[in-house]
Amino acid sequence: MIGSLRGILLDRTVGGEILVEVAGLGYRVLAGPATAARLGDVGAEVFVWIHHHVREDADTLYGFAARSERDAFEALLGAHGVGPALALAILSVHPPENLVRVLADDDVAALCLVPGVGKKTAARLLIELKTRLDVPLGDGVPPAGEDGSAVPASARADVRDALAELGYTPEEVAEATRDLPDGDPGTLLKEALRRLAARR
Repeated sequence: MIGSLRGILLDRTVGGEILVEVAGLGYRVLAGPATAARLGDVGAEVFVWIHHHVREDADTLYGFAARSERDAFEALLGAHGVGPALALAILSVHPPENLVRVLADDDVAALCLVPGVGKKTAARLLIELKTRLDVPLGDGVPPAGEDGSAVPASARADVRDALAELGYTPEEVAEATRDLPDGDPGTLLKEALRRLAARR
């Protein structure tokens, strides 16, 4: 089994496939677009964490820039009905640290941002993944807003829904709401829109 590769990045496709040359051999590795972009320029030396996926009809390498991403990918594969393509899609929208927060918040709406994941699948994944990933248990106390009042757990979900209605893509919504502090939905929406405007 191949666990990692260190070599020269020879090629990278828009879809996220990379070609890494190690000792004269070129390894084709599937990675998410964000991971492929983080690895650096073509021609540079790269280190890639690998999940070697072997089936009767396929022998595929999946690559990750960080070990935590590979660990999360393998945990996702252990969930019922999650294959490599869906696991990559989930991590493309929610990196490991963000995914843990989504699970801790029981945020079905956040998982539904992943293309191909509906509410029923998202609800099932929330239950399964909590046992597979290191999700901290809450203390049962709802987060407090700026004035000390309780903030509804759906505040961030409301912001995601509003951004989706405005026509932003799931990737843009996930990026704009990542690590968004607790607060009033209106205030959170303004902050998310500010982040989106800053990226353009």
